[in-house]
Amino acid sequence: MENVLGLIKLRIKKGSNLKACDTRTSDPYVFVTMAEQQLRTSVAKDTLNPEWNEELTLYVKDVNIPILLTVTDKDTFTPDDNMGDAEIDLKPYLQCVKMGLRDMAEGHIVKQIQPDRTNCLAEGSNCMWKNDKLIQEMTLRLRNVKHGEITVEIGWVTLPDSKGLSQVQF
Repeated sequence: MENVLGLIKLRIKKGSNLKACDTRTSDPYVFVTMAEQQLRTSVAKDTLNPEWNEELTLYVKDVNIPILLTVTDKDTFTPDDNMGDAEIDLKPYLQCVKMGLRDMAEGHIVKQIQPDRTNCLAEGSNCMWKNDKLIQEMTLRLRNVKHGEITVEIGWVTLPDSKGLSQVQF
């Protein structure tokens, strides 16, 4: 693929305190969009606190394009219901990846990102060394809904013969 900088491994871990769209529960799944790419998780039946723990892979051509997560309630006879959405800004994480760190101690925190008006973070998020890789785990507050959060983790994969992040300006 031309102009691909690398891959993002996106692990959709869990949702919590999601909106009930059916009588007292929902059948949530997460729809993931990044530029022209669209992926989704499986449906978690009858729960407001789903645990997906599913890994999806997206290619990155532009570090300025966020990942959009839309939590949706699966319905059988009617259109699926929106349960909120959130965005992942890749730039803080990719700035850490660009440092080219190697062989860090397990759990070493490279950067802390705080919640503010420009992101969907529900709490502080760390770019940290885990299992010999730099990852960022984050809990995102869903927008356009009264309550609900989703916990995800991102990791970077450098592709052979790709441009990588060396020429990217943040």
